[in-house]
Amino acid sequence: MKLAKPPSAMTLAQAKREHTRLGAEIAAHDARYYREDAPTISDAEYDRLRLRYGELESAFPELASPDSLTKKVGAAPSEKFAKVRHKVPMLSLGNVFSEEEVEDFVARVRRFLGLPAEAPLAITAEPKIDGLSCSLRFEKGQLVQAATRGDGFEGEDVAANVRTIAEIPARLKGEPPEVLEVRGEVYMTHADFAALNARQAEAGKTLFANPRNAAAGSLRQLDPNITKGRPLHFFAYAWGEILPRPPADTQMGMVAAFKSYGLPVNPLMVLCHSAEELIAKYRSIEERRAALGYDIDGVVYKVDSVVLQERLGFVSRSPRWAVAHKFPAEQATTILRDIEIQVGRTGALTPVARLDPVTVGGVTVANATLHNEDEIARKDVRIGDTVKIQRAGDVIPQVLGVVLDKRPAAAKPYVFPDHCPICGSAAIREIDEKTGVADVVRRCTGGLICAAQAVERLKHFASRNALDIEGLGDKQIEQFYHDGLITKPADIFTLEARDKASLKKLKDREGYGETSTRNLFRAIEQRRAPPLNRFIFALGIRHVGETNARRLARHFGSFAALRETGRAAAPGSEARAEINNIEGVGEVVAEAVADFFAEPHNEEALDALLAHVIPQPMEEIVFDTPVAGKTVVFTGALERMTRDEAKAMAERLGAKVAASVSKKTDLVVAGPGAGSKLAKAAELGVETISEEDWLKLVGRA
Repeated sequence: MKLAKPPSAMTLAQAKREHTRLGAEIAAHDARYYREDAPTISDAEYDRLRLRYGELESAFPELASPDSLTKKVGAAPSEKFAKVRHKVPMLSLGNVFSEEEVEDFVARVRRFLGLPAEAPLAITAEPKIDGLSCSLRFEKGQLVQAATRGDGFEGEDVAANVRTIAEIPARLKGEPPEVLEVRGEVYMTHADFAALNARQAEAGKTLFANPRNAAAGSLRQLDPNITKGRPLHFFAYAWGEILPRPPADTQMGMVAAFKSYGLPVNPLMVLCHSAEELIAKYRSIEERRAALGYDIDGVVYKVDSVVLQERLGFVSRSPRWAVAHKFPAEQATTILRDIEIQVGRTGALTPVARLDPVTVGGVTVANATLHNEDEIARKDVRIGDTVKIQRAGDVIPQVLGVVLDKRPAAAKPYVFPDHCPICGSAAIREIDEKTGVADVVRRCTGGLICAAQAVERLKHFASRNALDIEGLGDKQIEQFYHDGLITKPADIFTLEARDKASLKKLKDREGYGETSTRNLFRAIEQRRAPPLNRFIFALGIRHVGETNARRLARHFGSFAALRETGRAAAPGSEARAEINNIEGVGEVVAEAVADFFAEPHNEEALDALLAHVIPQPMEEIVFDTPVAGKTVVFTGALERMTRDEAKAMAERLGAKVAASVSKKTDLVVAGPGAGSKLAKAAELGVETISEEDWLKLVGRA
């Protein structure tokens, strides 16, 4: 897709059409990455789409629809390990790939804080280690807990394995805080990786693909003795809970404190004062990259002041005060042998290139994404072509283009199928009734008869970021579906009862036995009372990813309340407005929720499922503030802080921020120039206070 035309040169209608196309494309990539665990686009390409989407919304605020622009933090923790609930969430970083984006990051920070160009702003720069994130908890200086990132809120307990890493002290030096959660990266050096693979080869065992995979696999061993035999290292660079108070008020000061406590820190971290200095440091580190002896994939920038970090806060998946400047993607050429059409759970037909295997950045690549039929046509990709591929990060590489002078004479233009390769139903590109624009994705229309969609929906339901049923992976779902054992979600929870009544037991099937069958039934039993947000996400409602599932769960509190509102959410209704006005949700998601509950087939499936499953309210962070649990609306011009800063502050204090005033609004904070929202508050009798009163109320005056 060409995105060259600047928003300033576009009409609203043109911007709306492109915004719609981008939204559909981003939503499709989100589904593959978050739900199907099969990403087909590089970090750089995804970031380019999101950036353009944001540019359009900045130029045309009426297009704003943030719900489709979120990313997952990580993956749910494995059942093989005990779980650790992070006191402070371990979120991931947003990415930038160009010098212009670095300048934009600095400018965004200044805008959010209301800092003029001449005001000083210190930002740190440090190598981005390509390893496994880990949190270490010390109490009275003693290491008492260690956990992986997991899904950002809950990780795996790997304390026994971490204790085998020589660089991590069992007791800190000096006088650390009573409670100190140190966060950093577990990694493996190039030399140690080579030696490990040599030992693996000598023992006839599988070789590791790269140092990151080796480090991750080593840390997540069930037997700490195996971890002990693997040479792991650690760099400390961040923190979680600290009591009674942090030892420093800057990022540089905190890292210096870590070093004084005996923790390893990266010596290449420096302090910069402008975008130009950040970029210069990036270039310097990139030049030294090959000689470092360990893998890095970019440079991380962080606002130095801890006070400013707190003011900036977080968006749904990452801090506003930090960003990762990634290194350029790595490229190679190979031959495209076939184009395979895969059908996802929403019916989306996705073209995947099957390639002659080629090594890109130390990883052997045999598949690459072709995105969609428009991209195939635009690049004129044909079977038999020599193609350029690009890999960035741990995603499926993408086909950049064709080496035309190597094209076989017999190569023919690729004709994208207009029927589903699985069920034979028509595959169409839906037309948006509002814009008249065709969807970028072609979808199978055989939703109820298409085996691919049914199987993919079941895979999603049981997947690690949804209900996370250990032992019920993709292979098992496919096998059980085709054998008629599981055809809908409710069947999962009746599997054990049906197995007991059957003459052919699961334990007698190939690949199963007494132990594996017992473990599967136990894992299913443990998911009869899932957290509400995971249950909502597992249902596979279009446009409802992990972040929006969490927002809906927090707002409604119970599935019954969400279901009742969703059923009543006809266009123009109060119920529709309630969903639409949840901060960060918007009309696209509201419409998708309404459509889901309006479908009788979905209601039947839900009734069957809820006979066996009882979703539980999310575990909420307990806030001891005067506004915790209240719904707040900000309107008018704020004078002491920016609107974004006000919203971030309210959310940190446990309040829910809404976009408009309704009967459920508890408080309206009105600044000069407040108009319709203030009038609506008066009409409904909602309490209204000034910005100054708000700051006094929350103890920030």
